[in-house]
Amino acid sequence: MAPQDFSRKRKAITRDGPEADQVALSDGGGDLATSRLEGTLSHREDEGSDTSDSHASILDEDDSESLADSEKAFDSDEVPSDEDIEKANNPSINGSADIRLKLTQNDDDDESPPNHIVTKDANGNPRYIYQDIDPVYASDDSEAPRTTNTIGNIPLSFYDSYPHIGYDINGKKIARPAKGEALDALLDSIDIPKGWTGLTDPNTGKPLELSEQELKLLKRIQMKEVGEEGYDPYPATIEYFTSKTELMPLSAAPEPKRRFVPSKHEAKRVMKIVKAIREGRILPYKPPPEEDEEDIDVKRYDIWANEAPRPDHAMNVPAPKLPPPGYDESYHPPPEYLPDQKEKKAWEDAEDEDRQKDYLPTDHSSLRKVPGYEKFIKEKFERCLDLYLAPRIRRSKLNIDPESLLPKLPSPEELRPFPTTCATIFRGHQGRVRSLAVDPSGIWLASGGDDGTLRVWELMTGRQLWHVRISSDDAINVVRWRPGTDAIILSAAVGEDLYFIIPPIVSHERESRSNTILDEGFGYASSKSTSDSNAKPPATQWIRPTSSRLSDAGVVLKIHLRSTIKVISWHRRGDYLTTVSPSGQTSSVAIHTLSKHLTQQPFRRLKGLPQSAQFHPLKPVFFVATQRTIRSYDLSKQELLKIIQPGARWISSFDVHPLGDNLIVGSYDKRLLWHDLDLSIRPYKTLRYHKKAIRQVKFHAGGLPLFADASDDGSLQVFHGKVVGDMMENATIVPVKVLRGHAVTGNLGVLDLDWHPREPWCVSAGADGTCRLWM
Repeated sequence: MAPQDFSRKRKAITRDGPEADQVALSDGGGDLATSRLEGTLSHREDEGSDTSDSHASILDEDDSESLADSEKAFDSDEVPSDEDIEKANNPSINGSADIRLKLTQNDDDDESPPNHIVTKDANGNPRYIYQDIDPVYASDDSEAPRTTNTIGNIPLSFYDSYPHIGYDINGKKIARPAKGEALDALLDSIDIPKGWTGLTDPNTGKPLELSEQELKLLKRIQMKEVGEEGYDPYPATIEYFTSKTELMPLSAAPEPKRRFVPSKHEAKRVMKIVKAIREGRILPYKPPPEEDEEDIDVKRYDIWANEAPRPDHAMNVPAPKLPPPGYDESYHPPPEYLPDQKEKKAWEDAEDEDRQKDYLPTDHSSLRKVPGYEKFIKEKFERCLDLYLAPRIRRSKLNIDPESLLPKLPSPEELRPFPTTCATIFRGHQGRVRSLAVDPSGIWLASGGDDGTLRVWELMTGRQLWHVRISSDDAINVVRWRPGTDAIILSAAVGEDLYFIIPPIVSHERESRSNTILDEGFGYASSKSTSDSNAKPPATQWIRPTSSRLSDAGVVLKIHLRSTIKVISWHRRGDYLTTVSPSGQTSSVAIHTLSKHLTQQPFRRLKGLPQSAQFHPLKPVFFVATQRTIRSYDLSKQELLKIIQPGARWISSFDVHPLGDNLIVGSYDKRLLWHDLDLSIRPYKTLRYHKKAIRQVKFHAGGLPLFADASDDGSLQVFHGKVVGDMMENATIVPVKVLRGHAVTGNLGVLDLDWHPREPWCVSAGADGTCRLWM
């Protein structure tokens, strides 16, 4: 019987070197036949020629038929373990006569190869060694993915140059997932599927999508909720102990004796501890003393260890010296240095920091009777502090008293005279009193108000001497006397009309002289009209009043302007006066000549809305105030001299000092500003003493260093303003008195004020319908 042909067994072994391994082939229990084959590189059919994971040595028989049969039988990709390789190379392991590696394969393809190795034990009996079972993760209970990349912690970027991205558990290559073109990526970004994150799974290289459950979990975390669904963060409180007291106890057993009888054992332990404390074996706890660790690296020097006299230098700081002892520190001081009983008691009762001296002078008959000084250690310690804290650098300090930096203002009592009390009240107007003026002689007072009535009062007695109702519709906005005592002429502005009035309160000679001054202009106007017949007629006409009632009352002349007059200001000589109409535009400022009955409008166009105008008291200079600036013009040269900038938001009024070098400005933003015309265009002083707008400011024209302002808060502020001719000395401004008496009516207080030409008296007009004389 011919022997059966068994299928040859082939072993694939991973090798680092090119040498082939030996494989023992068995043919059913015959003699051991061995053979050696050359090692060749084996490539799998599905791999490229450029990639190879390992060198494989294939050992087989020499004949080609058996090699072909064995190649058909070799279908497994298993890699033998190190133990199997060792047994194949060393036939003496475990006392076996030989080691046969059998991988049989039947001709029928349905039969699987055996998964065990048959060997012989020490007694010669067969022994079966089974291979490890590979679960292949095919169980339904496993949550592991079927295709898992096994490259470990190697970054996926290492495989960018390869068509695969790693290997699975069986060693097969994992192909790189296909990537769409830019258009597909754009379409994917437009139509975003549910669970799309835009991220890539680092293990698979595929887009990472989240499940519905994961999306809900992320949403709950984003809303700051607990991740577990149905979790109640505030469960109902379970009352473990109730407030109800049970009537019956849980146990009815009597109290044991040990609960109320002192324990002898505890008493013995306590006495043992007490005895140890008494003997000193148990000491109370004491915290360890805090010791400052000295830094060895820090070097300290005594800069005054060898104090020797050295020349004076900025870097040489001598040690502070103690003051020499005085007579009161002697053990036997003179009697005048010894304190009496009252002084001794006061020194003992005083606190340590309040005492002028730290010791009390004491008399001793001899030096040997002087006791030890009780404050010796304290004094030495303070001396060390003086040396330790002494400055290391000389600094020149200025001992300046803060009070010395403030200007030394004189006392108001030294600045008298100035008005202090209300002497007279003038009543008679119905409504507000808008304006008033004291005549140049200081005897009469003229006032006008909302009732359209012009009244003349006797200043000292407050008696009304004369009155006339000029208009029943318009109010009298401003009243001013002509300067000079040779004639008595009163000017009043009512609406758009300017009236010149001679009150019948003076002698016949003075009244006729006043009429002569007012009538001189008619002759000049008639002669000019006949000589220049082709001349353009003037914009304003100087005419007699048409009403006989006004003529009989003393109204002599009338000028009609195009807008409402708010300000009248006379030149010091009495021949010129100016009027200001804020709403007049080009004709807002006009200069009138009384002797020629001539009206001039010097400004074709004025920057800003005019508020007031005034002549310089000594020079041919004309001041015009707009809302924010004051412009000064030279009338002789007809040019602009200076633009004064007070810095106020809205100027209400201004006045020039009688010497002409200073002026004061009042504003509706509650500020009073003093300007030195020779110093700067900016204010020299800004004074804020009122809570509401300032309506009027006025200098005393009689030579007294006084000025005042009137405000809507119902008060007048009187100042002492001294101006000297020395250019090196500034003006002295001192507030001396606040005058209160006017009632605030309709948010308006004091509307106008004026000074007596010689005395330190002032007169004020209020919105309450009264005028007051302050003396």
